Amino acid sequence: MEELSHINEQGRAKMVDVSDKPETFRTAAAEGTVHMSRQTADRIRTGGIAKGDVLAVAQVAGIMAAKRTGEWIPMCHPLRLTGVDLSFTVEETAVRIRAEARCRGETGVEMEALTAVSAAALTIYDMCKAVQKDMEIGKIHLCRKTGGRSGDYEKEW
Repeated sequence: MEELSHINEQGRAKMVDVSDKPETFRTAAAEGTVHMSRQTADRIRTGGIAKGDVLAVAQVAGIMAAKRTGEWIPMCHPLRLTGVDLSFTVEETAVRIRAEARCRGETGVEMEALTAVSAAALTIYDMCKAVQKDMEIGKIHLCRKTGGRSGDYEKEW
């Protein structure tokens, strides 16, 4: 079993020192789903949610969250992101979210992609909760990463 990189000699949390790591181009993609009724999905698709364009607001929320990940997650390094994009697929009873993050740096952008999906999912919930309170946010996961010493990772949904 590998040692935990975020634990110091006293067994306490630390931020990993990445100053000796090479700067490389890094990418990550994450996905998640908001499950809902057919009626709610139809209202999102047709613009029938009173708060406005659900997917446009979720897009902006995801981008903003990715940019602030280092402030939300205690051991994350603040990164100079070079790109963040989100896409949405409105299915019969769900909205599927995919976020992709990119940077040139010493550490990866997995947490930024996961944070973007999480914020977009919470925003969808917030914008639709007046219509349906029992929506479920689920299966937020990393599906791809490139760059860095640990190599590439891919797990498509």
